[in-house]
Amino acid sequence: MEELHELSIAEAGRRLRAGTLTSVALTQHALDRIARIDPQINAFITATPERALANAQAADRAFQQGRDLGAFQGVPYALKDIYDTAGVLTTCHSKLRKDNVPARDSAVAARFGAQGAVLLGKLSTHEFALGGPSFDLPFPPARNPWNPEHIPGGSSSGSGAAVAAGLVRMAMGSDTGGSIRGPAAYCGTIGLKPTLGRVSRAGVFPLSWALDHCGPLAWSVEDAALAMQAISGFDPCDAGSAAADVPDFCAKLGAGVEGLRIGVPRHFFAQAQGRSPDVLKAIEEAAQVFAKLGAVVEDVTLPDFDLFMSCGRLIMYSEAFTVHEQDFRTRPLDFAKATWRRMAVGAFVTASDLLQAKRLRRELSLALNRIMQRYDALLTVSTLAPAPRFDGSPPSVSAGPTQLMPFNVTGNPAMSVPTGFSAEGLPLSMQLVGRLFDEPTLLGVAAAFERARPWTNKRPSLAS
Repeated sequence: MEELHELSIAEAGRRLRAGTLTSVALTQHALDRIARIDPQINAFITATPERALANAQAADRAFQQGRDLGAFQGVPYALKDIYDTAGVLTTCHSKLRKDNVPARDSAVAARFGAQGAVLLGKLSTHEFALGGPSFDLPFPPARNPWNPEHIPGGSSSGSGAAVAAGLVRMAMGSDTGGSIRGPAAYCGTIGLKPTLGRVSRAGVFPLSWALDHCGPLAWSVEDAALAMQAISGFDPCDAGSAAADVPDFCAKLGAGVEGLRIGVPRHFFAQAQGRSPDVLKAIEEAAQVFAKLGAVVEDVTLPDFDLFMSCGRLIMYSEAFTVHEQDFRTRPLDFAKATWRRMAVGAFVTASDLLQAKRLRRELSLALNRIMQRYDALLTVSTLAPAPRFDGSPPSVSAGPTQLMPFNVTGNPAMSVPTGFSAEGLPLSMQLVGRLFDEPTLLGVAAAFERARPWTNKRPSLAS
């Protein structure tokens, strides 16, 4: 028997519009799963059952009255707990904001609300999207649904765990150095970091104004595309918002990859420290799948990986310290130790350092996008190994070895797509990178692979 949580957003929408399913039934099913499964993985900081059912009832009334507000009408979703939600606790997973209840919705929450979406609640993160996983905070860290002894990645940890466990089809995350794509990779979901400026960050607590991106984690490429359709567009309330036309994000989902050119920067990962044979094998197999589907797959050389990492980290840590400087000086003991240690690095960045990093960022972006003129997408790793254990190495950092920061530096759209499982049964993933503001092509490439290798059809045993 098909379970309601297995419905795609598109299929749920069709049934809601046909009157064979109600949003109240869909929402109650999700709330029941949260109550049963979430105590094992701590994906939610705040569940909002009363609001969710009220949202669902309003969506059902709108359907009955013949009003169609969009693809997310009546569909449950959840938000990383750095997105402001009017009247709902928004903590940033921190003692410093444990009682914070915003008066206004973030731009993303408002856009979902305008479509009649159903908010299930707010999801665990690493503190202020920076330090973690940590056990010295008011809320426990999220755990990986495939094995709760392993981390789900960060900082959108609750988003990755909730989607993988089938608590919600789509959850919003944020990505400053990989915080959407990392949890997606470790939890076996789709995770899309769109082009910088594509989605408004207004009402989302900042980590780094220069590098922050908002985007979805979802069960399928189509679900991620539908989320992008709901939340994209210029917003004057976000100084970094891009005045770019909103495309049809679903336009190329069935187009395939025949004749497309895909570059593989093997020099990034082939000899990288911490690489796993399982991950490398899965990347090579993915390249073969694309070649069999008709794409031209060839090696490509990008600027040195360490340049991207040094540039991105220097900007991120300096801006994070600036955001939190007052609390850092007056309430240092209220931060988790892991957050404090990482943020402290930013206190030692000079103006000269930061200007040089921003100059380098421009050079790296130009170099990458000159190369992207010849390719429709790049194929590389998301994480170099499966999710590490909580008690393993490295301790108190956002994840194990990843290769995600380069595309925060350049702002290109990038996404994690599942590629199988390790010998221990943990998810593996690849990273696909697209041209600036060309998410439809990137999503089309990901969808072609998903059809050929539907790894997201497999779910953790606790989600059954």
